[in-house]
Amino acid sequence: MRHTPEQHDPIAQLYRGLATEDTASAVSVILKLRGDTCDIDCLYCYEKRKEAPGGARIDAGQVHQLAELFRGRPLAVELHGGEPLTAGRDHIADILRELAALPNVVRVSLQTNGVLLDERWLDLFDALYPRLQIGISLDGDARGNAWRVGYDGRPVYPRVADALRLLSSRGRKVGVIAAVTPAVLGRADDVLDHLTGFEAVNAVSFVPCFDTSVRRPTAVTGRRVPASRLLQQAAVGASDGPGWAIRPHEYTEFVLAATSHWISAGHFGRVKLEPAVSVIRRLRGVGSAFCHFSDMKCDHVFTLYPDGRLGSCDELPWPQARLTLLDENPVESDVVRAQQGSNLLNQGKALMEKCVTCDYRTTCGGGCVATRWRHDLAGDQDAYCDYRMRLIDGIAALLAQPGYPTGVWCRTARWRPRTPNSMRDVGAFLARWNQADSFRSPVRVLTSAHGNINTVGLPGVHEADDLDPAHPQWPEAIEPGVRPLVDTITRDWQLVTYDSCQGHPYADLELRPAERRIGILPRTPAEYAATAAALCRAITVAAGSLPTTVRVTLGRAELECETAGRTTPVLDLTLLPAPGHDWAAYFDTVDTATAVITEALRNERPAARAECPCPVPQTAADAAEGVMA
Repeated sequence: MRHTPEQHDPIAQLYRGLATEDTASAVSVILKLRGDTCDIDCLYCYEKRKEAPGGARIDAGQVHQLAELFRGRPLAVELHGGEPLTAGRDHIADILRELAALPNVVRVSLQTNGVLLDERWLDLFDALYPRLQIGISLDGDARGNAWRVGYDGRPVYPRVADALRLLSSRGRKVGVIAAVTPAVLGRADDVLDHLTGFEAVNAVSFVPCFDTSVRRPTAVTGRRVPASRLLQQAAVGASDGPGWAIRPHEYTEFVLAATSHWISAGHFGRVKLEPAVSVIRRLRGVGSAFCHFSDMKCDHVFTLYPDGRLGSCDELPWPQARLTLLDENPVESDVVRAQQGSNLLNQGKALMEKCVTCDYRTTCGGGCVATRWRHDLAGDQDAYCDYRMRLIDGIAALLAQPGYPTGVWCRTARWRPRTPNSMRDVGAFLARWNQADSFRSPVRVLTSAHGNINTVGLPGVHEADDLDPAHPQWPEAIEPGVRPLVDTITRDWQLVTYDSCQGHPYADLELRPAERRIGILPRTPAEYAATAAALCRAITVAAGSLPTTVRVTLGRAELECETAGRTTPVLDLTLLPAPGHDWAAYFDTVDTATAVITEALRNERPAARAECPCPVPQTAADAAEGVMA
């Protein structure tokens, strides 16, 4: 599948190509200092599955060449492997000296299994590169590290735990990369508590073992098969993948449970959690440095091997990801041309074309190209998208109702941001709503020929004054078709509505038809949780009685206060055309659907215990009971 760069223009906001003139954009380079050479033999190691050449070492001269290739551009360098420390102290010292002397190197990190770390290594780091960021690979507690073993087949966890305690004694802070395998599923709370129990740990990144497509063990070069490879051979070969593999929905459940516990246990004050933090930043409209949630993807990530091969991200398959050879003295424009001509990168970008029209694109950021590529080969790319949407939905719920963690498992309320979605003064509006006897100024209420009620009497989206039920003009400000929903929410449920629309076909105008909807502004997180759960219950009950032409959605969104610049979580109940039905059929039956939903709402009320009918994983339910107790 070959695509030219011009065909990727629609996804430019999701995947930014490397532009030689854009020298402000940083690139990240992963130095495979020893190729796949490592002093332990993790059964799931993806680097060894590439069968990359080991034994050789990247030297300081190659590091200098690399900096020259990207001169004038910020360069982040990660010392990686295999195990980088197997290169030896003197060799690592030469590389650190070179990196310290390069003006365009803005960050250096080291990802290690921690087995070789000792006082002498830390002394060397302090002396030559004090700002070195250290990452440790550790999959939670001893049980979670079942797949991380030495060549003798024995666990390496005790030695890594010792390294973390050593780092703590030296006042070092480190990040932990933890692979999510079946050994940790259902135990998110315990695993996170264990990792955060190490004083040195200030960041945890949970990464998935999406390896269901792995069908054969890693090759063995010698005649003697290590005990670790015998364990691996026993774990590979099942039709549903190796024993360490998980599926996207399992990863989602684990991360959501971990994020819920991260908040409720107060770990968020000391430890950064990924991918939770990146999702939170995107939900808040802030960028993320994590490429899975950023437009700085594979074109800005490079991998260098000891034999001089320079390629794209190390998560992509080799040798297809190879771009050039460092010994050929390429310049940056050569690399850009190689990227543009790469079948692998073009195929990966083409898989993101579905993201252009996705409602989650501004939050998801398109995800990981390498993971999309693997899931596409396995024929289950939809599972990857589903997991990312569920992750966003769940974390959006936790942000809106942090004291009511069961909301994370609701499948009805989805993240549905509205742009623009703002009010002049949210605080003043709520205060006025709660004070029925205060004075209300007269406002301008006009109706368009298409039924729109706003200040100008025109079709489309226009300003309308923010009224409350105590305002004398409230009855004439509510469009008739949506009035049953508004009356039920404001009178029966005693809630605040911030927006409503009866829906408009606009048959004779060049405007997209508008759907029927009502926006609810909860006063507190507790009211938000109770309202979301009650709406979920009502929608579930009504689903079987709705006309086939109409579907009902419950959206989580943010309302911006123009005066204070803050946002408040809101809920939007929306009636939309059902898949396979057009707007004409929708408007023929939307009143019937409204009556069904209204009846379901009248039979419900927001309750103190915010429960919806969506299934809660047993481990999460047990944790929630503990919080309630």
